[in-house]
Amino acid sequence: MEFIGILCLILISTTIGSHVSRRIGIPAVIGQLLVGVLLGEAGLGWVHPSVLVHNFSEIGVILLMFLAGLESDLSLLKKYFKPGMFVAILGILFPVVFGWLTGEAFQVSNNEAIFFGIILAATSVSISVEVLKELNVVNTKEGSTILGASVVDDILVVLVLSFSLSFLTGESSSNLPLPLLLAEQVIYFIFIFLLVKWIAPFLMSFAEKIYANSAIIIVSLVICLGMSFVADLIGLSSVIGAFFAGIAVSQTKVKHEVYHNVEALGYAVFIPVFFVSVGLEVDFSNFGEQLLFILVLTIIAILTKLFGGYLGAKVAGFSTNSSLMVGAGMISRGEMALIILQIGQQSKLIEPHYYSPLVIVVLLSTLISPLVLKHFTKKVHEV
Repeated sequence: MEFIGILCLILISTTIGSHVSRRIGIPAVIGQLLVGVLLGEAGLGWVHPSVLVHNFSEIGVILLMFLAGLESDLSLLKKYFKPGMFVAILGILFPVVFGWLTGEAFQVSNNEAIFFGIILAATSVSISVEVLKELNVVNTKEGSTILGASVVDDILVVLVLSFSLSFLTGESSSNLPLPLLLAEQVIYFIFIFLLVKWIAPFLMSFAEKIYANSAIIIVSLVICLGMSFVADLIGLSSVIGAFFAGIAVSQTKVKHEVYHNVEALGYAVFIPVFFVSVGLEVDFSNFGEQLLFILVLTIIAILTKLFGGYLGAKVAGFSTNSSLMVGAGMISRGEMALIILQIGQQSKLIEPHYYSPLVIVVLLSTLISPLVLKHFTKKVHEV
């Protein structure tokens, strides 16, 4: 029963952390992560990594990615496909290249340096959306391009992460030879297309006819967890299954019902445990030695997304200030980068002494992002 007490402590602490964060104008995710730091070895030492904490955080990651898929607006992507594609591709390319070069400059292994770049490639626009809403510019061409680019960015980063894991680690959950493994993965992506187009709509329609409590939510969770399990089975990351399961369910008429119920389940129990589990691993014992690395990588994280988004928007025909606003909207790393960071740690792609600095880089880029976005938005729109 010890875990029940730990779970209560985590839920109470993260609720207070979220509240305080929002009250002082910073993202709630930062408050939850700092709670993990406070409760872990770097703080009070009350909560330690355990099997149950790990399992709850795994479910939290899967539900978080499922919700990200549900939030992906494919109609917006179609409408702003050209600028969104340019912004997303260049906004991934620059962080990956310069993140890798930064890793090489600090003499880490080549695989670890590449993974630094993949972490920096992530974007979490949920924080940018809050700023856009506050300034009443969500429906402008810049705001819509940021949202469209975020859909492409999420899809591409999830794909890059999933395919890179088996190649960088040299391992997979499957014991098949590489050609057969790749064939399995191609079949899996064909199945994803079928899921989005026909299977998910059929299953959700069938769920509406089942005389059982919460049948629609149960079927949607079965799709999410089942896709995650199969993805892991064939050597892909489980998050890719959850993400595309979310996209599939988002194309059905029960999208909003599923989103609100899964959001309640995830954020009430599992997702806070995930954010706390990230904070539990943070260690400040070598902070002084790692300060230069943190400062350099934070600057790289901000500038590469800003410049990549700016260049992508310029190519699509935007003005200089509008392009800078779009680039600023892509800076925030938030929960997407934390998910990738945790996956990299579990796959032993990140040396333990670089884990804490990378968490801090994600925190700093997420905190700075709204300030940069507000600055450039006010240059474009009189707000």
